Amino acid sequence: MPNIKQLEDLTIQTRRDILRMVHRVNSGHPGGSLGCAEFLVTLFNVIMDRQDGFSMNGNNEDIFFLSNGHISPLFYSVLARAGYFPVEELNTFRHINSRLQGHPTTHEGLPGVRVASGSLGQGLSIAIGAAQTKKLNNDNHLVYSLHGDGELQEGQNWEAIMYASAKKIDNLIATIDYNGQQIDGKTDDVVSLGNLKAKFLAFDWEVMEIENGNNIESVLEGMSIAKEKTGQGKPVCVLMKTIMGNGVDFMMHTHAWHGKAPNDEQLAVGLEQNPETIGDY
Repeated sequence: MPNIKQLEDLTIQTRRDILRMVHRVNSGHPGGSLGCAEFLVTLFNVIMDRQDGFSMNGNNEDIFFLSNGHISPLFYSVLARAGYFPVEELNTFRHINSRLQGHPTTHEGLPGVRVASGSLGQGLSIAIGAAQTKKLNNDNHLVYSLHGDGELQEGQNWEAIMYASAKKIDNLIATIDYNGQQIDGKTDDVVSLGNLKAKFLAFDWEVMEIENGNNIESVLEGMSIAKEKTGQGKPVCVLMKTIMGNGVDFMMHTHAWHGKAPNDEQLAVGLEQNPETIGDY
């Protein structure tokens, strides 16, 4: 059984990393990063079957693709604290010539990053290609991906969703950060997504829901069930309900912090609400 307290402590420290990175350069996306912290911490530290070190091809291990690449502060924190690169490198976030650009890139060779992302709507197609490659190589490991709900307004997703079920890509688990917020407001007000569960079911996917994606035990249970649904001829979608800005009270339940950095006073409040657990960088 995973140590829930350790995962909770790591999540708190990840939130501190996110706040400090974005504040330091007055640039970045804290809202979605904070909302998905429990999920990505749990995915990398418990759910995924990972090898030591990093190889770009990802053979014989589970691999992950971040489609909504603007939540890079979270991605970088999780990768660093999982040992992919030194935690101290988080100090270089969004600096010129840093490996930790605002959206993940591959040209600087950052361990853990397999594709440049942030141009929304492309990640699912890439994850499907990787999943097919594993099948062709007789590699029984899984491909995981994470997407924003507002990102599903991009049409390329629906071509990929149709293709994945048609080709029986059943070694893929695509998780949707279902927080109901995007850069310009609520998703329902910008372009309503309608009944996402019904849509994925209509495209012949297995669909499951995590009602509280900001609770580690719920994430563990939900992703374990999702893994059990793989290998049965259908791709798997996880609709994970989260709160944007989770863990920092003045950032929660609003799109206002999608891409806004906290000032000095706001940083202090956010850090006070998330006391140091493991060690700042």
